[in-house]
Amino acid sequence: MDEILGQVLRNAVWERLDLLSELASRADAPSLLSVARSELPRLTEGWRALLAAHEPDERGNCPECSSRWRQQKSPCSVWRAAYEHLVAGGLAPRPPRHLRSAPPTPEPIRSRRAVAGAH
Repeated sequence: MDEILGQVLRNAVWERLDLLSELASRADAPSLLSVARSELPRLTEGWRALLAAHEPDERGNCPECSSRWRQQKSPCSVWRAAYEHLVAGGLAPRPPRHLRSAPPTPEPIRSRRAVAGAH
């Protein structure tokens, strides 16, 4: 039951993010302003809640990402993602993770001699 509920929650969140991305790219100006006014406060509060849960403890470890056997020093992946998306990557938005294609497989490296000999 928990697995099904978890999947339902994840799907709902992905669908909401997809909807917001679609609105951001296709909505007219008045609609976009309306969405921004209603959704930006919700999104910032969501980030604040998430980041508060990942604030480092007195030893500098993330309490959410750490386990009994392995401590995760701060900044954890959540804080790094927040910085990447909210500060550093603010000028270059990326598509949602589940919509990104796999990185291209690099071609084998060929020496100049092998490339020159092929002509």
